[in-house]
Amino acid sequence: MAPSNPGSPSGRLSATATTKSRLRLLVIQALVFSLFATLFVRLYYLQVVGGEEYHAQAASQSVREVVVQPQRGLIVDDMGRPLVANRTSWVVSVDRSMLDKMSHAQREKLVERLASVVDQEAGTIRKRLVTCGDPGSVTGTCWNGSPYQPVPVATDVPQGIALRILEQPEDFPSVVAERQSVRAYPHPFGVNLAHVLGYLSPITEKEYDQAQRDGDRSVNGASSVGRAGVEKQYDAWLRGMPGYKRVAVDSMGRVLGDDSEVDGQPGDTLVTSIDAKVQGVVEKQLAQTIKLARQTYDPVTHMNYKADSGAVVVMEAKTGRIVSMASQPTYDPSVWVGGITDKQLAHLYSDAAGTPLLARATQGQFAPGSTWKPIMTVGALNNGFSPSTRLDCSGGLQVGNRWFKNYESASYGMIGFDRALQLSCDTFFYRVGLHYWNKYGSDPTNVDAKDPLVQEAKNFGFGSETGIDLPGEASGRIADRHWKLAYWKSMKSYYCTMDRKGNAPSSFLRVFAHEFCLEGSYYRAGDAVNYSIGQGDTIVTPLQLARAYAALSNGGTLWQPRIAKAIVSADGKVLKRFGPRSSGKVDASPASLRYVNQALLGTPRVGTLAWKFIDFPLDTVHIRGKTGSAEVYGKQSTSWVATFDENYVVIMMVSQAGTGSGTSGPAVRKIWEALYGIDGMNVDPGHAAIPGTVPPAGLPTFMKDGSILPPARED
Repeated sequence: MAPSNPGSPSGRLSATATTKSRLRLLVIQALVFSLFATLFVRLYYLQVVGGEEYHAQAASQSVREVVVQPQRGLIVDDMGRPLVANRTSWVVSVDRSMLDKMSHAQREKLVERLASVVDQEAGTIRKRLVTCGDPGSVTGTCWNGSPYQPVPVATDVPQGIALRILEQPEDFPSVVAERQSVRAYPHPFGVNLAHVLGYLSPITEKEYDQAQRDGDRSVNGASSVGRAGVEKQYDAWLRGMPGYKRVAVDSMGRVLGDDSEVDGQPGDTLVTSIDAKVQGVVEKQLAQTIKLARQTYDPVTHMNYKADSGAVVVMEAKTGRIVSMASQPTYDPSVWVGGITDKQLAHLYSDAAGTPLLARATQGQFAPGSTWKPIMTVGALNNGFSPSTRLDCSGGLQVGNRWFKNYESASYGMIGFDRALQLSCDTFFYRVGLHYWNKYGSDPTNVDAKDPLVQEAKNFGFGSETGIDLPGEASGRIADRHWKLAYWKSMKSYYCTMDRKGNAPSSFLRVFAHEFCLEGSYYRAGDAVNYSIGQGDTIVTPLQLARAYAALSNGGTLWQPRIAKAIVSADGKVLKRFGPRSSGKVDASPASLRYVNQALLGTPRVGTLAWKFIDFPLDTVHIRGKTGSAEVYGKQSTSWVATFDENYVVIMMVSQAGTGSGTSGPAVRKIWEALYGIDGMNVDPGHAAIPGTVPPAGLPTFMKDGSILPPARED
């Protein structure tokens, strides 16, 4: 073929195409060069200019934090005796990062072998190893802590088993045995004190998430927190601050070694107003009283008393501090250490076992019976009655269509409030209650009718919480007109349906359902007279009654009951003191309080308590008292004894146990004898449970060597 002519049109086109190809090649070369230049500049920045920063970020991604739990603070009594301490326990844990390196068959074989050694079900161990929130996790059993931290699967393991695991690592790969701190209960003087102390359990996922939102670093996913008693109330002080160990991990999350460690801070010590020696006496007397009552025949029901529960409160009358508080039935607080079984937990909530978790002193609510009468007397003396008033203590009183009798139908004629209190005359107080009903509230539908006796009970703090520094306190109930109307509205449908269908399980309920459906909201004269002697639907806690009697003793001040005295750091520094706190004054004349105070001096001398206080040094220890036997439909009588002097209030209640003085009187006397060192008619403060017979004003001294010295006594 002949070459093309450059001057021809086809030659010119070929030259133009060649020029464009070269131009495109130059553009591509420039673009590639600029990309490489950008890459090299970026690489230089990453490796040289920003190298240290990115190296630190990469390193942080290979380091994880493992929590080191702090030692929880002590709880001690007013003399420095430990009520809750700590002990070391062998704990077996499983390192899941190492466990994950094994095959499925190897893991299953290891879990089976470990379960056999620590005496647990293999299924339980598997559940403990699942992270909370993952598929298959079981609330309360799953692991809520760091995924890089060994998971505890067995606590309080015998030392021999722990050593076997340590000495045979080839048989127990990924298994760790180490000593850890757990709660201990020294039981000074044999005390239990479970309902005051409370217990611990693992933090929940919801609680942990809330702590994270609040920026609270004192808890973590593996923390145990207070669930009841002062363990819960003062948890923020007791828990301490955890430490953190930083461990290096590879890209698979496997632990390579330690990186660094930040020490934690042990929890603070809680000094309480509880005196262990008094508490030991109180618990013993309450247990013996219940045991004896169960062996005593009840002539009313023709069977032995059930004595299903009881409580004692010993309070400082001038401050509201709690010296001792006991409830029955109770439980061993150590049952929570290391995790509680389903069977143990069911027992604590069991009705058949008496619901041991329920603290009767602060959460139990009972009809007060005749211990209510001093409060009614104050109300009467401030609303028209006087010390010179005389009313008939007859064997009974007709109110409407019902005959209200005096106890054992006794009749003492015309008497004053003082003798009415000492003899616990029901018909005397029936007449007081009926007087106000006739004067202010004879219209049974008027819910706003004035009632001085109801108002006086509210003045003494009944119907509301006392404010004690324990969680879960009950408020009690004053069964006034407003309460009765509200109750009728809530139960009307139930009883009207029962009345309409005629399916009541008993003749009594058949009549009751019919009357309740028609007029259950009416506050009648019978309600007023029942209320005046602490019967009917009014209920109180033993603690509420103790605070009210303290007000009678101290001239009318209502103190907030208090367990805590101070918070002390681990190095012995006092961080916070809890002084007495007043809730206000009782709205009553000083003269009325003095009158009742003086009248109740006669109860252990010539009244219902006299037969239990024979040959007691009443001229030296000025005990005032009131007994009560509260009747509740379908149950045996509740025994009450309420006593006080210028220093202490001692209240005892035993449900379904008979009369106040007959059942509780001997035990209350024993408690007073311990408080003042009484032997027969001799009073020896040197033998008192609390040296000097009154609680110390100061605090124990915490020495650097860990020892605790009792407070110095003031001369």
